[in-house]
Amino acid sequence: MNPTSHAPRPTSRVWKFGDDVNTDDVLPGKYAPFMVGEDVFQNYAFAHLRPEFARAFRPGDLIVAGRNLGLGSSREYAPEALKKLGVRAIVARSYARIFYRNLVNLGIVPFISEEVVNAAEDGDEVRYDIRTGTLELRGRTYRLEPPPPFLLLALEEGSVLEYFKKHGDFPGVE
Repeated sequence: MNPTSHAPRPTSRVWKFGDDVNTDDVLPGKYAPFMVGEDVFQNYAFAHLRPEFARAFRPGDLIVAGRNLGLGSSREYAPEALKKLGVRAIVARSYARIFYRNLVNLGIVPFISEEVVNAAEDGDEVRYDIRTGTLELRGRTYRLEPPPPFLLLALEEGSVLEYFKKHGDFPGVE
């Protein structure tokens, strides 16, 4: 399904994490692509925090996290593992700056919402629409700031990087 379509999204599950989850928590260094292989490194996402994560995650499920998600090194392969598993969006209280940028570059929408983080519980069922920034949780609709137009354009190609490869420039550049 196109991540920017207006079609009703299937129900997604929440995978909730706390504060200060670093890139080594997202993908431990010993499972880097050059250590285990480009075709399988995503199978080790959150291997130490949630060993069942990569096996049980369904494309479109939603990661919800606390403050400072992705702190630590600037390893792009940590968010890339999430992308390969089918993560389309994350809601957190805040992100480490480089991790945030890597998510955007890879086409994972990083929403910020204290309210959603406070309300969501691990395993909750949610529906979300990336284009409009709406999230439905336990009968309540939350309004998230939708992605800027340049990111929506990039998402149509899969990511900012894929957009650049196809068009030879970044989305929104005139």
